[in-house]
Amino acid sequence: MTRTPLTWQQLRDLKPSEFEDAGDKWNEVSGRSDSDRVRVDRAMSAKLRETQDSESAEAALGRLERLSRNFRYLQAECGLVRTALNGLAADLAEPQRQLKQALDEAAALKFTVHDDGSLTYPAATATTLIGDKEAPGGKVKGSLPLDRPSFGDYAPGTFKPMNPNAEKAQAIADRIARAVWSAGDIDARYAKTLDGLRAAKGLDVTEATMKDVFRDTADVRATAGSYLADDLPSGKSPAERKAWWDALSEEQRQEYLEIAPDMIGGLDGIPAAARDEANRNHLPVLMDELAGKDDSDSETKLDALRMIKDKLDKPSNPPMFLLGIGDEGNGRAIVAYGNPDTSKNVSAYVPGLGTKLNDEFVEDTMKRAQDTALGARRIDPSSASIVWLGYDAPQNVDVMSKGDAQRGAPAYNQFMAGLSATNEGKDPHVTAIGHSYGSLTVGTAAKQSGGIPGVDDVILLGSPGVDAQKATELGVGKDHVFVGAADNDPVTHLPTQDEAKLGWVLGGPTGVRVGRDLFDIDNDDVYFGKDPASEAFGAQRFKVDDGPRMVFEGGGFDAHSQYFTPDLDPESAKNIARIVAGQSDKITTEDHR
Repeated sequence: MTRTPLTWQQLRDLKPSEFEDAGDKWNEVSGRSDSDRVRVDRAMSAKLRETQDSESAEAALGRLERLSRNFRYLQAECGLVRTALNGLAADLAEPQRQLKQALDEAAALKFTVHDDGSLTYPAATATTLIGDKEAPGGKVKGSLPLDRPSFGDYAPGTFKPMNPNAEKAQAIADRIARAVWSAGDIDARYAKTLDGLRAAKGLDVTEATMKDVFRDTADVRATAGSYLADDLPSGKSPAERKAWWDALSEEQRQEYLEIAPDMIGGLDGIPAAARDEANRNHLPVLMDELAGKDDSDSETKLDALRMIKDKLDKPSNPPMFLLGIGDEGNGRAIVAYGNPDTSKNVSAYVPGLGTKLNDEFVEDTMKRAQDTALGARRIDPSSASIVWLGYDAPQNVDVMSKGDAQRGAPAYNQFMAGLSATNEGKDPHVTAIGHSYGSLTVGTAAKQSGGIPGVDDVILLGSPGVDAQKATELGVGKDHVFVGAADNDPVTHLPTQDEAKLGWVLGGPTGVRVGRDLFDIDNDDVYFGKDPASEAFGAQRFKVDDGPRMVFEGGGFDAHSQYFTPDLDPESAKNIARIVAGQSDKITTEDHR
């Protein structure tokens, strides 16, 4: 369809508020559709499943499912129209401002702007090398190049003095032309996007149709993305981001959650419920991107994301909140069990050596956070536990250095500052938990200026050292640093880097102890500094099961992996829960090494 070119008069008289008003109407339809979908799913389908079990009930459920899809499609597509109209209004504002400024300057100089955008300017006195001369008026037409050359004292190709108004008029005409061209380009882009949101008559909303919503969302995002991104407080503190989010209208929040969920899902300072919704919306998009890649790393991450989605789609105890997701590095996933914004007790666990976004993370590492939440809730129901895979942990001992912890620590502190900003309580009890190499990340974060924001207690489990000599260096006081170290956990006995080969070949932890005794080496030092379980370090060491021996009982690294698990180490799991629930005075202790 051929479109009539935009004129400067149309741009001047444009009322962006009319687009916003139209967007509000589409938003109302979107909201009503979402409410109707919820009513169908919860009040009708759910009750039918609970009370009926027959072929006719199954048939009715099928029709209700179709109705729910219709409402979901309507809600999504109307929301996209709303965002496109709001983006159009926002994007046209700047060229309209530029045009009006140019018109005002033309009026002040007594220039005449004609219907075609050309300008006439009056005669004026021109100063030349041979004195002042009368220069006639003239007419100029705007053009798009920004580097129009100056004409000097004389009009080009003549000996007539150059009217000083000529260059001013030309500059104004050019600005008018550029403003109109920019507005026309914006109008064309949005027109194409809006045309793409038309639904076919008699459309049957199938699962395939719902996948088309992702394509429509991507189109709107590409067209209106700058409208959303320009206001995003990416460089602000978590507290400032929270204030920004609170100041948005419900309509504006929905635009971010639906059109740009990846911008919101990982933004520390945004409330947990909003991050969860954003990440659930972004998850299918991320999975689709990974499915389009042909490498084993992408396949591993995709399998893990599918497993996470399966868990999200089922009821969970406590409820799951997806606070972060991504495919960068070894993969990113931040999962909470319980709402950290409404809980009085919140813990954030940093996993360590060998952790990445794979099936083991979903089945084992996430379960550790869930077990911690369940244990803490038995003591205080207002408790939530988080697993934070927001950095790249080293994948084996051979490549282990302080670098990953140093890169991960600022991100962890930023996340913890976000928890402080969004928690609805005045003073939540917050626990930082580091397991394995994750304890070094927590220790590094604690040693940064100001320490870990909002943290009251620190738990170090299976630690190879935290790059500190004393518990007091972690910023919460030595009585609030707690250590769980199984005697048969090989990671807690990793020799210093100078003695890495000594004794390890003799039988794991036992061999290291024998070697150190033979050569009279200080037993308090481990791979990354002082052993957190030692008396010299000064933390509280709580009781854990020793676990199977690495070599003589064929335990391997089993003792390193059971601290959180009630079935394997109930005493450790209970002690962790007591600390997280704010009852550290009830832990059972054991002697330092």
